[in-house]
Amino acid sequence: QLVESGGGLVQTGGSLRLSCAASGRPASNYPMGWFRQAPGKEREHVAAISWRGDFTYYADSVKGRFTISRDNIKNTMYLQMDNLKPEDTGVYHCAAAPAHSIWSQINWSPAVFQFRGQGTQVTVSS
Repeated sequence: QLVESGGGLVQTGGSLRLSCAASGRPASNYPMGWFRQAPGKEREHVAAISWRGDFTYYADSVKGRFTISRDNIKNTMYLQMDNLKPEDTGVYHCAAAPAHSIWSQINWSPAVFQFRGQGTQVTVSS
């Protein structure tokens, strides 16, 4: 089970740190990613990190502003979001790819994943 937290209301240029806490099984074997869905738009993949933390991916829209990380001892993944923009507004979910997946072969299309949690709302005011 994955539980997202850390969202909130911030002004343009502000920062937030999202957390994704895993329970029930160690998350350390699973590549993980962050997804977001803005009102009226399809869910999009934002960032991802390999199960060892040695590979990362960022969507072009967040590159240079967001940083993904993980602490496998705490079974938690993070998304540090800086210089936030109104277009970052949305509900953020985390998800895990199959354990020990080969990084280059992971399909990060949102349609592949199941998002069971409620997510965490991020609202950036202009």
